Amino acid sequence: MYRIILLLDFGEEYSKSLLKGITSYTSQHGQWTFCRMPLYYREMMGVKGILKWAQEWKADGIIGQLYNEMEEEFEESTIPVIAQDFKERFRKIPNISGSYRETGRLGADYFLEKGYYNFAFYGFNNIVWSRERAEGFEEGIRKAGFQVNYFEHKKARSTDIWYYKSKTLNKWLKNLPKPVALMACDDNQGVHIIEACNHNHIRVPQDVAVLGVDNDVMLCELTDPKLSSIELDIVQGGYEAAQIMEEMIQKGTKINKNIYVPPIKVITRSSTDMFASSDTYVAQALEYIHGHLDHNILVDQVVREVPLSRRALEKRFVQVTGLPIYKYITKVRMEKLALRLLSTDQSVFEIALDLGFQDNKNVARQFKQVTGFAPNEYRLRYGNPAKGR
Repeated sequence: MYRIILLLDFGEEYSKSLLKGITSYTSQHGQWTFCRMPLYYREMMGVKGILKWAQEWKADGIIGQLYNEMEEEFEESTIPVIAQDFKERFRKIPNISGSYRETGRLGADYFLEKGYYNFAFYGFNNIVWSRERAEGFEEGIRKAGFQVNYFEHKKARSTDIWYYKSKTLNKWLKNLPKPVALMACDDNQGVHIIEACNHNHIRVPQDVAVLGVDNDVMLCELTDPKLSSIELDIVQGGYEAAQIMEEMIQKGTKINKNIYVPPIKVITRSSTDMFASSDTYVAQALEYIHGHLDHNILVDQVVREVPLSRRALEKRFVQVTGLPIYKYITKVRMEKLALRLLSTDQSVFEIALDLGFQDNKNVARQFKQVTGFAPNEYRLRYGNPAKGR
């Protein structure tokens, strides 16, 4: 039985998901004992104090959020260490890191598919996971022929959430070209942006569509409107970290191999639940559709909202969205059903009723056409990343 010190922020969903992956591995390969060390020990005890504690407790390894200036002392010790890259990646210690640029590119592709042509990124240039997500986002946007507007924090991360009345941030948000697709470096900053928009009477998602990263459900559903976010395979990262830790313990050698947490998919909520369009009539049609997704919307109802014939609106709608009105309605309603499948324990029948679907069998058929999976298959595949190991 191995004894592992965990020096993580267990108030964050990211750390909790890492722990799920670690315990998933240990349940299959022999039970481990954990010491959950509070993060303030990092400041209170320092490296020497943590290592002394590890020696007294007879720890076999440490997994933690560590400062980069601690690297040399941990590297010189005999105990295996895996670091969650807190600010920058460690050079000599294995990192639980992320495919950050890939995550940024996924965000870019998501917004480009929604028809946006104005883009912004909100984050920290001096933190690796934010900087590289920004680089990936910009890479995808520039490849499509567009530019990215940036706002970067100068304040410490832990205090940023309380500065949404910042004059410089307010000015930046007001001056962004609208409608704009804004990617935040994580969910905390996505919530920050929505609060700032609400404070400044900027409509989300009509004027500013906001996308976060991590899919911390509690945070994402705390805001009004709810925050869309990129879900990461964090549980798999924890699983692989435990695997590498066991290998280092068994071999008695250190392994400088990073664990990269990849993005899985975008979870669409209200903060991006809109398609961008400079066509006034198409924008009116889209606003009506997204405001009535819980009803059985008919194309004729949408047409009545704009002073155009059905044929004229259909033509303009396809030019903007790439889909006829009926198919677009089906697509976004299926996306909403998919979110409910992953965020609730309701049956498919109950969700279908709540969303105003009248034919349960037809819903399953339409859902498979859009997602490639039957509803229950989709829930099994994406509802619990730890399954299947």
